[in-house]
Amino acid sequence: MNNNIIAIIAISFIVVGSLWGIGNIISQNNIQLSKSEGVLLLMKDNKFNVTNPDINAKVNQPLKISIANQDFRKHDFIVDELNVNTGFISSGQDFSTVIASDKEGVLRYYCSIHPGIMEGKIKVKN
Repeated sequence: MNNNIIAIIAISFIVVGSLWGIGNIISQNNIQLSKSEGVLLLMKDNKFNVTNPDINAKVNQPLKISIANQDFRKHDFIVDELNVNTGFISSGQDFSTVIASDKEGVLRYYCSIHPGIMEGKIKVKN
């Protein structure tokens, strides 16, 4: 009787663990955000979206930025001029924020762990 209970518990753990793992693999590669919803930045291989793209924003118009960490190490997203600091985002986590500026200009966004490698520009225009 005890052997049957142990076998049932072991099989339950295997099934639940497998489903959880498959769900994470499937969902990690399907993160999407339509253009009307804002900007999606994927953190992977110490870059944002492979190329650290420029982000275009308009003066006095909020812009949603969603950040997803698909790397094996933690990163953050910082824009000093707008007082944006996500804190560390661990592997598999995501974070959304909204930015807005009341003046035109070029702002720098970056990861504090990898400055100079993981950084880009936010171009704010009228």
